[in-house]
Parts: sequence; structure tokens; C-alpha cells
Amino acid sequence: MLQPKKVKHRKWHKGRTKGVENRGTELAFGAYGLKALEARWITARQIEAARRAITNYIQRGGKVWIRIFPDKPVTKKPPEVTLGGGKGAVDHYVAAIKPGRILFEMDGVSGEIAGEALRLAAHKLPVKTKFIKK
Repeated sequence: MLQPKKVKHRKWHKGRTKGVENRGTELAFGAYGLKALEARWITARQIEAARRAITNYIQRGGKVWIRIFPDKPVTKKPPEVTLGGGKGAVDHYVAAIKPGRILFEMDGVSGEIAGEALRLAAHKLPVKTKFIKK
């Protein structure tokens, strides 16, 4: 699964996701893509599940680009721990997604195959998405 090799700050504040994306909103590598329509955190596990769904469907044909990276650490305290004692340990990493962001891109396959592969990937993600083509 995706996660940073090295981080400047181990624990981050939650922050708030507002507005629309202004970077990564156009197809840059492939002819087909999957675009997010709402803001949400996407975990590294969800990205990996979507990637596997795509590669499984296209059967080693074409090329897939993942345009998002989970670099935001999310902390969690163990079960049955009382308040106090500080912030919990890093549990997993997420990518904070805004509406308009391209999540995946594909090339080297027909439009029908790309559409179906990205539809299967979209079922693995917690955001509403749209299939786009060049």
C-alpha cells in the first residue's frame, strides 16, 4: 500500500476540506480518467483496492496512473483508553480529496474496457466519481 517513506511532521491536525480542487483537474497522462465529485478522505487501502480492481479487469493490458497519494497521517488511540495521555499513534494514511480531482488515469485500452474498469474502481472508493475522456 502507498505511504510516505519519510515525513517532516509525524502527526498532523485534522484540518477542514473546503472549496474545489485547482490542481490535478485535467487528464495529463492517459486518455481516460476517474474524477472525484465530492470532498472526502481516501485511505491507502481504498486506493489499493481500486487499483487492484482496475488491473484485474484490464488483464495486464494498457497503463494505469494513480494521481493521488496518501500523505496525511491519521492517528488513533487504542480501544478502552481514557481521555488524556496525548494524541494517539499514527494508524494509517489518507489522501484528502476535493471535488474535481483526477484520481486515476488509463491508456492503451478501448473506451468500453476503460469505462468498465474505472466503474469497478469507483465502487471501492467513498466518493462520487465521474468517468471522463480526452
